Amino acid sequence: MENGSNFVISSQFWTLAGNFGLNTNLLETNLINLGVVIGLLVYFGKGVLSNLLNNRKQTILNTIQDAEERYKEATDKLNQARTRLQQAKLKADDIRINGLSQMEKEKQDLINAADEDSKRLEDSKNATIRFEKKRAIEQVRQQVSRLALERALETLKSRLNNELHLRMIDYHIGLLRAMESTIE
Repeated sequence: MENGSNFVISSQFWTLAGNFGLNTNLLETNLINLGVVIGLLVYFGKGVLSNLLNNRKQTILNTIQDAEERYKEATDKLNQARTRLQQAKLKADDIRINGLSQMEKEKQDLINAADEDSKRLEDSKNATIRFEKKRAIEQVRQQVSRLALERALETLKSRLNNELHLRMIDYHIGLLRAMESTIE
């Protein structure tokens, strides 16, 4: 193996490098062999590597495009959500304003109803007072009439003697006869 591997290229091709050849000693030729292997891999694997890199590049580009599309969709959804939020805020403000106006209206209605009830109670109170006043006045009149009648009777009893009593009877009989003659 040593005979076949001691291949030496003449120095006329490598004037600066000196003698060039393949050395099969693993410890001495490791860097050179690695360089040759890497060179062969680059030369022959260039197409495979470029295909892998192109595929990787395309995958990355597709991933970026998908991410951009998802970003656009998320942005659109966010904008839609913001629009719905704004609409919800407007609707909530409308509901709050309507609720406040409804509450104010109901408050005013309650105040008006309380005023009407107060007026009715006042009228009822006044009517009751007038009724009680009339009743009291009537009671006082009846009492005064009764007292006046009692006094008149006492006065008549004290002043009425037999002679006055007979004159009164004759007078009233005369009135009755006069009334009877006018009726006939």
